[in-house]
Amino acid sequence: MAEFVALVASIMALTALGIDSMLPALPTIADELGVAIANHRQYVITAFMLGFSVAQLVHGPLSDRFGRKPVLMLALGFYVVTNIIAAFSQRFELLLVARAASGVAVAAGRVVTVALVRDCFQGRAMARVMSLAFMVFMVVPVLAPAFGQLMILVFGSWRLIFGGIAAVAAMVLIWFTTRMPETRDQAQRQPFSMSAILHGYGVMLRDRWAVGYTFASAAIMGCFFAFVGSIQQIVYDVFDRPELLTLVFAAVAGFMALGSFLNSRLVMRFGMRFLSHLAMVVTVVFALAHLAVALSGAESLWLFIILQAPMMGAMGLATANFSAMAMENMGEVAGTASSLQGFIGTMSAAVFGAVIGQAFDGTTVPLYIGFTALGLIALAIVFVTERGRLFRRN
Repeated sequence: MAEFVALVASIMALTALGIDSMLPALPTIADELGVAIANHRQYVITAFMLGFSVAQLVHGPLSDRFGRKPVLMLALGFYVVTNIIAAFSQRFELLLVARAASGVAVAAGRVVTVALVRDCFQGRAMARVMSLAFMVFMVVPVLAPAFGQLMILVFGSWRLIFGGIAAVAAMVLIWFTTRMPETRDQAQRQPFSMSAILHGYGVMLRDRWAVGYTFASAAIMGCFFAFVGSIQQIVYDVFDRPELLTLVFAAVAGFMALGSFLNSRLVMRFGMRFLSHLAMVVTVVFALAHLAVALSGAESLWLFIILQAPMMGAMGLATANFSAMAMENMGEVAGTASSLQGFIGTMSAAVFGAVIGQAFDGTTVPLYIGFTALGLIALAIVFVTERGRLFRRN
């Protein structure tokens, strides 16, 4: 159990490493590759997320047909190659292509790990395992910006960040290949055909819980992507404390890990719905409070952290439960359902995050208008999905 959780978390963490280690490097990348408009730095993140979103539609059906293990092994190998290409990119356009391809590769990590967990667990037990994996996974967002900053400050090159990602991915590939058994029984495998894929999509789209919690999760993840896309400019330009980027990001990401840890301890007692619905209300309350502070002009860096961190902790508590509830009835087509949910969730979140990020105007106001709007949307979706019966303990 412990090794299973650690391995699943390590695979999931490759996505976070591919995003968060970029944050301290964005100004340097922009300067070296001739990016004149500051907001266009965010395309390094956006290109990755778009590739990540679309590719999930393919990885899930492939894993239902050929098994979890071969699909993920090939994808991890491709992730190593694309990061090596990114490391040697001499033009911003080539870097963006390599980043999109990296997103395509590592998308298998999101889809197949969710399917792996669903193959082995369900219900509250699945939510507990996902929370534990997410807690371990959140160590990477805490450390990744420090890793990126180390490559620049000590070794003087943002290119070594991509080399480091490739090395870590290679180690995870070896671990997965040698230690993870196949969890998709031969008798359960689905044919890889359009009819089979559409059947899987139909199973997912006819399930109210799957649809509702997928879209609610997309809204919450949109907040997180907006934060990731904007945090470098907020710390550098709004608060003029570039040396504190790693500390600020670690403090906020640490609370997301804490939220996941609390969920793993509480979900078996209180249930997924009660905890996630309560977390959504807390998210909206903190978003409104932070928006009011931002509009008042009284915000400081430390007040930013104090308000942002518990909000992200509430999101961490909600997301694992949302994922588990969306997959609860999807055992028959876990890979295909996970791929469609992943596509809808991450594509929507990437678009939300990009729109909010590109609205950056030198203040945190656009970020918290976005947080408030997306939080209210997620809460409304959950309300409709549950037909008005929130906070149930089953």
